[in-house]
Amino acid sequence: MTEPELRQIEADDKSLLIVDDDKAFQTRLARAMEKRGFATETAENVREAVAKIAASAPAFAVVDMRLGDGSGLDVIEALRQHRPDARAVILTGYGNIATAVTAVKLGAIDYLAKPADADDVFMALTQDGGEKAIPPENPMSADRVRWEHIQRVYELCERNVSETARRLNMHRRTLQRILAKRAPR
Repeated sequence: MTEPELRQIEADDKSLLIVDDDKAFQTRLARAMEKRGFATETAENVREAVAKIAASAPAFAVVDMRLGDGSGLDVIEALRQHRPDARAVILTGYGNIATAVTAVKLGAIDYLAKPADADDVFMALTQDGGEKAIPPENPMSADRVRWEHIQRVYELCERNVSETARRLNMHRRTLQRILAKRAPR
């Protein structure tokens, strides 16, 4: 067993809500967190998550930023209203500084980029506020970060290549070539 698996949850209430629209990831994470001592519940969208929080607010939450019916920030806000002492972590594939700051202001204790594994999530949920985060063993390459940023802007521009190229100050054909390639590692 690894160190995070040996570490015990100190809080008496081990309830955890996992909110993610990727069902496979949600199921894997729920199983892994149950092995670490959490009592997990899952939700696939903002509406379902807010209803579960209103019924019984969990002590911990792992929330995807982008959900089918809205933003994970709405879930964080609802959790903060019902249970101010809850510890919540935001997961996202499209990280940027503005949403990270907003998430922390709303009460999230950490902001993790996907793909995050169960060990990363467990450490984020259970670490003390004064502890310094451990740097990732395999951080994203600069090429991958650039590709993720381009994809995020492309999605925000509703997949309009010309508008995305204009906003990124990039030639349209160059952008089309980048979008046609697979994601770098």
